[in-house]
Amino acid sequence: MEMIRLGRTELMVTKNGFGALPVQRVDMETASVILRKAYDNGINYFDTARAYSDSEEKIGKSLADVRENIIISTKTMTKTVEGFWADLETSLEKMKTDYIDIYQFHNPPFCPKPGDGSGLYEAMVEAKAQGKIRHIGITSHSLAIAQEAVESGLYETLQFPFSYLASEKEEALVHLCREKDVGFICMKALAGGLITRSDVAYAYLAQFPVAPIWGIQKEWELDEFLSYNENPPALTEERLAYIEKEKQELAGEFCRGCGYCMPCPVGIEINNCARMSLLLRRSPAAGHLSEAGQAKMKKIEECIECGQCAAKCPYGLDTPNLLKKNYEDYKTFLK
Repeated sequence: MEMIRLGRTELMVTKNGFGALPVQRVDMETASVILRKAYDNGINYFDTARAYSDSEEKIGKSLADVRENIIISTKTMTKTVEGFWADLETSLEKMKTDYIDIYQFHNPPFCPKPGDGSGLYEAMVEAKAQGKIRHIGITSHSLAIAQEAVESGLYETLQFPFSYLASEKEEALVHLCREKDVGFICMKALAGGLITRSDVAYAYLAQFPVAPIWGIQKEWELDEFLSYNENPPALTEERLAYIEKEKQELAGEFCRGCGYCMPCPVGIEINNCARMSLLLRRSPAAGHLSEAGQAKMKKIEECIECGQCAAKCPYGLDTPNLLKKNYEDYKTFLK
């Protein structure tokens, strides 16, 4: 299986990493089967987060007996030193381990640094000194914060969204990480489900010194990525043409479904409703058009335009307007 060096951590991880956010949506038995199958077939890198409900617990139950053979990264969203230590101890307990290979700040609204008054980076350093974590990382959806983190020299890894829909600035960030010897962990390689051909996504990313973590919750999804180890998809003329077509179709403002705009004060499921036009055309539409799906979209009528979602969007989207556009388009499918 192809391996990649994660920058100056010197960790060697499988090119196909396991993104464990989706396993929170399946039961313990199903998760254990999938996680163990991933390990048994050579995957050695598993990424999770304290915020992913019981994902850490499922990793602990499934992989504790092979802990020394795998690399685990997890994350904390805390804004306080007390919360940092509480999250860290909980993660260690849930995953049945006494250390975490890469501990990451989870999409913070600023780049934590020594002396910034938050005490967060100092807590990271102390946790590393105690042997509870081995490497310090950060995740972000903000290009500005990501660049600042890489330039600071304080972080050994960066986790950032990257796919064939990436802009030139985002591609430049990959090259900056290589220049600074920062491991680039690639999330959202399928753009939150909007990219429907994993072979094209895989072939595109193979050009770059990045470690993709593929979000997996079904065994057939795992099988698909495992098959690429034996027969890696090449970036053929057909696939290049497909990427160009996709870029045209998805050009402009679109919601990636990251969910950082949530919760909505009136209960709108923003991270799905704001991209419904694309979901209807890129995934099975029946569920979205069901009675329950219609009720979720109808909640958009209750939007009070408080602006909280737009203020929290890491991509700077005009979310209230995007919701309205998607709702109007959605109603055309009901006629």
